[in-house]
Amino acid sequence: MWILDTCTRNGQVEIWERGKDGAHRTVPAPPSFLVHLPDRHAFGDLLEGLESLFQVEESPIRTVYGTVEGYRVHAGREVAALVEKQTHYEAQIFNADLRPDQCWMAEMGIVPCGGDGESRFSPDIVYDLRAMEIAVEDNPFSPGPVTSLSLVVDGRRETLAGSEYTILSDLGGLVASVNPDVILFSQADVWVPRLVGAAHGYGLDTGLSRTGRFRRLSAKSYWSYGRTEYRVGALIPDGRLLVDTRQSFHFRESGLSGILLGARLSGLPPNLTSRFTSGTLISSYEVYEALRQGIAVPWRKSDPEAVRRFTSLKAADRGGMMFQPLPGIHAAVHEIDFTSLYPSLIVRDNLSPETLDRPGEAGFLPGVLAPLITLRMETKRKKAHDPGYAGMDSILKWMLVTCFGYTGYRNAKFGRIEVHEAITGSAREVLLRTRDIAEGMGFIVLHGIVDCLWVQGSPVSALKERVEKETRLHTVVDVYDWLVFLPMADGTGAYNRYYGRLSDGNLKVRGIAARRGDTPAYVRNVQQELLDILRGASTLQEIAALRDTLRDHYHQALEALPGASPGEMTVSRQISTLRYRHACPEASAVEACREEGIALSPGMEVSYVVTDSRSWAVDLDWKAARFDVGYYIKILKKAWEEIIFAVDRAEESMR
Repeated sequence: MWILDTCTRNGQVEIWERGKDGAHRTVPAPPSFLVHLPDRHAFGDLLEGLESLFQVEESPIRTVYGTVEGYRVHAGREVAALVEKQTHYEAQIFNADLRPDQCWMAEMGIVPCGGDGESRFSPDIVYDLRAMEIAVEDNPFSPGPVTSLSLVVDGRRETLAGSEYTILSDLGGLVASVNPDVILFSQADVWVPRLVGAAHGYGLDTGLSRTGRFRRLSAKSYWSYGRTEYRVGALIPDGRLLVDTRQSFHFRESGLSGILLGARLSGLPPNLTSRFTSGTLISSYEVYEALRQGIAVPWRKSDPEAVRRFTSLKAADRGGMMFQPLPGIHAAVHEIDFTSLYPSLIVRDNLSPETLDRPGEAGFLPGVLAPLITLRMETKRKKAHDPGYAGMDSILKWMLVTCFGYTGYRNAKFGRIEVHEAITGSAREVLLRTRDIAEGMGFIVLHGIVDCLWVQGSPVSALKERVEKETRLHTVVDVYDWLVFLPMADGTGAYNRYYGRLSDGNLKVRGIAARRGDTPAYVRNVQQELLDILRGASTLQEIAALRDTLRDHYHQALEALPGASPGEMTVSRQISTLRYRHACPEASAVEACREEGIALSPGMEVSYVVTDSRSWAVDLDWKAARFDVGYYIKILKKAWEEIIFAVDRAEESMR
């Protein structure tokens, strides 16, 4: 059984299988939760009340900390909340807020997007899914009916035009005739509610759902890694995988294969995998593994951080280690990168909430993360020879990156701040030890940041072997012909702004204009063209010789900028608030959206063109007819400075 979609309705789990018929069945999934009472006699009246209303049975509760006595109450989350309240939050509740479809699959030992006999931890996913691509050419935020829609099936494109009624009628007919398993739809989560609502008004069916029903995923703003993020709301169709190819981070980073692998690992349907964050995926993976092993999942954590002296806290909570590089250009550089360092340390050092007090026991977190790390090493190795594995490697990378953060997240099911601190402490020791090994072997250390070190010297194979032997961690070495560390405004080296030419001729670029999401397309394209010119140089002498070529290209772009399309000057940024104290382009963009009747929430992305940088006047991208030439010249100049810096330093090194 290859499960394409699942959901829960009316106490039942609904399952759809892949294929043109979209086989559909339901299984009962009555709600229940587990409760542990510290003193069952003190809460005898509560138990009697529960038994009079619901089925209640004694049930041992296995947790990561050990097994405790408890009860299984066949009731839903609302009852669990009342039990908490009536026991003054002394009761410990388990398995109260889990997805019934995930619980059912864990109990049955099956997962979405996997065939019988297939390993969840194999990168060789076999799937035969018929896909359809849909695009609406109208602006999703402008009012009015849909005027044009295109579909691609089996490589053939068809454009639907005419009245909105005709377009929606033709859409429903085509989707029904093709009956795809997967629909790839740019801005789907914005367009589908509009299309479904309009079709309903005409008495039509868009065909997007195999049953005509949709599940609603609410929009929300949330705080993550120091910034406000936003998840757009969505209508999820029954029985099909609908991917918003623009909004879905996982589709952009990992493609369809990555989404399917994420579903297999997390036990979530791929519709949710494509929309949830990497942190939610790794948390869901841990929940699925706990359920599969018969471990109860706490509703609310009961292991608050202990009171500690300030000196102890300061020593423990220092974050990742970074060395500040000297800005400049360097030849023959090796980058030693620890594969999935933080999760590897969890496994190596047996770091888990319960092992802090019982270090000799095998920990839950190391046990469930070890297979992911092994799989990541396999996909990383295979993608070097087959790009088809890159998407799966990407989703594994992001899941493993966020597993570290979740160990310190206050609401994480299997987190504990002391584990988080122990991981960063081990990582600092690893980087310092690697630096000492390198310098002891005669290497020059240029830079280091959390999980990688840049060095000059040889033989790097001997360094790699010794580092892996002493740290018991896997590393990957990238070889650069040359590498540029850029300066900050005060002249010191930037930690995360660099680019360089790898020995295979490709460029690795981090933190500069071409990589920034808010860089206007015109500037990004110009800098990328300049980087492509630099890529042709394998030595510092060859870089120095490119000065005139690069300068001519830059001046041509500078002269052409006033005649560029306003659309090429679009700046896209996430807004952190809807009220700004000072004038800035984001504040003007928020006001422009209000005037257009576009509802915004913190974390949403707004796209605008600056028309006057003195007053920070802007036009929304789809309305822009002009732009402030001087403002965009300054942005282009900054991008140019990031490139010419390499030439200047290459010339200095030859003097």
